[in-house]
Amino acid sequence: MSVIKHKIIEEIALIEIYNPPVNAISAAVRVGLLETIENLSLNEKIRAIVITAPERTFLAGADIKEFGKKVDAPILGKICDKIESLNKIVVASLHGTPLGGGLEVAMSAHYRIAAPNTKVGLPEVLLGILPGAGGTQRLPRLCGVDMALDMMLTGKHVPAKEALSSGIIDEIAKNNNTIDNGIEYAKKLVKEGFRPRPTSQIQNKISDTEETSELILKFKDTASKKYKNLFSPHAIIRSVEEGLKLDFAEAILNERKLFEECIESPQRQGLIHSFFAERANTKIPELKEGKPIELNKIGIIGGGTMGTGISMAAMNAGFNVIMIEQNDEAIQKAKAKITSTYDRSVKLNRITTEQKNKTMDMFSATTNFSELKDRDLIIEAVFENMDVKKEVFVKLNQICSQDCILASNTSYLNVNEIASVVDNPSRVIGLHFFSPANIMKLLEVVVAEKTSKDTVSTAFNLAKQMRKVPVRSGVCDGFIGNRILSKYLVGMYHMVEDGASPFHVDKVIRDFGCAMGIFQVIDLAGGDIGWATRKRKAPFRHKDDRYVQIPDRVCERGWFGQKTSKGYYLYGENVDFLTPNPEIEVICEQERKRAGITPKKFDDKEILDKYIAAMVYEGTKILSEQIALKPSDIDVVFTNGYGFPKWRGGPMKYADMIGLDKILKNIQKYSEEDPRFWTPPKLLEDLVKQNKNFDSLN
Repeated sequence: MSVIKHKIIEEIALIEIYNPPVNAISAAVRVGLLETIENLSLNEKIRAIVITAPERTFLAGADIKEFGKKVDAPILGKICDKIESLNKIVVASLHGTPLGGGLEVAMSAHYRIAAPNTKVGLPEVLLGILPGAGGTQRLPRLCGVDMALDMMLTGKHVPAKEALSSGIIDEIAKNNNTIDNGIEYAKKLVKEGFRPRPTSQIQNKISDTEETSELILKFKDTASKKYKNLFSPHAIIRSVEEGLKLDFAEAILNERKLFEECIESPQRQGLIHSFFAERANTKIPELKEGKPIELNKIGIIGGGTMGTGISMAAMNAGFNVIMIEQNDEAIQKAKAKITSTYDRSVKLNRITTEQKNKTMDMFSATTNFSELKDRDLIIEAVFENMDVKKEVFVKLNQICSQDCILASNTSYLNVNEIASVVDNPSRVIGLHFFSPANIMKLLEVVVAEKTSKDTVSTAFNLAKQMRKVPVRSGVCDGFIGNRILSKYLVGMYHMVEDGASPFHVDKVIRDFGCAMGIFQVIDLAGGDIGWATRKRKAPFRHKDDRYVQIPDRVCERGWFGQKTSKGYYLYGENVDFLTPNPEIEVICEQERKRAGITPKKFDDKEILDKYIAAMVYEGTKILSEQIALKPSDIDVVFTNGYGFPKWRGGPMKYADMIGLDKILKNIQKYSEEDPRFWTPPKLLEDLVKQNKNFDSLN
């Protein structure tokens, strides 16, 4: 079937675009649309043209697979200019989510009507680019510079009512029939004597005034702090600012120049990799044959930070939740935590009081395990101790139906061992949520040896309902994320014992673009958690392994981070953000002396090189062992759960970008000093030998 169809109804021409699943503006769409518009423009009997895309959504942006490639098709900007210049009324009839290029096409039309649930946006910034088909020039003319820059710099989706009040669309239809809406609106415009209205000629909302200059200056100031490592936000502001001083045709040429500069930026490469990686994470064997079980009622065991967060994530997804806690005091504490979180959302106008009450009605808590007998899924979120978790699963095995899925929210422990106490281990799975679980997107789905395909499918379906980003992991200590974290954490401890400052290490990692430094993260999570893990692993540690005792000395003093107001940093009402704990350096000096180490200085590059090498090293081993199915899954884990910058693509993509040969050389150099910790992984050696990269394994 042709991607572009058209027909003439009396004096109205109807263009219908069909390019499933989301009507991306591919080369075929652009060729067909331009050809159709040019042909219709020659028909003198036609007084109006309606552009629709009747299936799932109106045009939802460019085909990202074509970015950076030479494609034999007109650029979208040329088509938008042609639409706008027609001497017949052009109506864009919108529904779904007209984003990016889809909204740019709509803005080049003379009038816009939208179905009630339509949302519009220009989210190109999330891909490291800017709207390159007139978006940075037409949007300010419709809604003003302030709203236009806010939309383009955040990538947010604007609902129909707000789009109408701001001038982005002209009318909201009463129903979702996008074809009928467009035709009726076009007939009305013709009947009432309306004429073509090029967006480029609308001037009342843009002006090169002192007020506008001050507004743009504010956006620049925010961007310099919030987007200091990114290219495209600054290019968007420049395009708007410079466009105000140029005539429209010159402003469009300037936008195109800036768009092409964005395409060449390394951030664009990383962000687009992240975009595709997050869509490839569901390409796993179990989902081909597995059938998800319908979930309605969920049980949560444990009312601590994780239990309350998971409960809220489940309630937000519409599930009825029963929480099990040890006593009434713990129940009241958990309820207070959940209530205060929703109260804060009401206060910030994120939800209404009615929505809060409706959500809270789905929650109950009890000390009685037998209340779980009618649950479809139970998520255990108790203390990270194997004996405690197995005890819980023994109880669940006795109480729950054989169809109930049993999940453990473990961060490190062996899910196979947990499943061994259950009669039917095919229904046992690991669901590693990240804290706070009601906010963090990542969900590691840990597939045990006997986990069924149906159970895996159900877990992925649950993630979708909770709006999480699920990544499949096999069973090992720490799974994907925490196993890699453990490796680079030990690598950084080695460096600190050798003379680096923990605060210098954190600064280098933040400057690289990570949300937080390593020692900040320890303070946030609680140093006692890592301490418990180290003690658990102590009996299995090889006598030749280098073990740094600095973090143990910190924990022995009761300095667990934010929860104790003291860790690697200091916390409190009158304490500045990132104030170092001065006693940490004293501990480091004492431990260096005890270990007989003469401290040396490290520069930024040495710290960053070792940080990246440790991540890639362990990531490569995880791939070799098939704990992760593909490198992009590791990238998704780190960009969604560990604060690794999306614009760098993730650790494996970043390794590709700087060259695997360089990573391997660093690892070989480190292995000369510590061969037990840094033995070069065979897979990495093979990839370098074959001149391949991690992307070749995706």
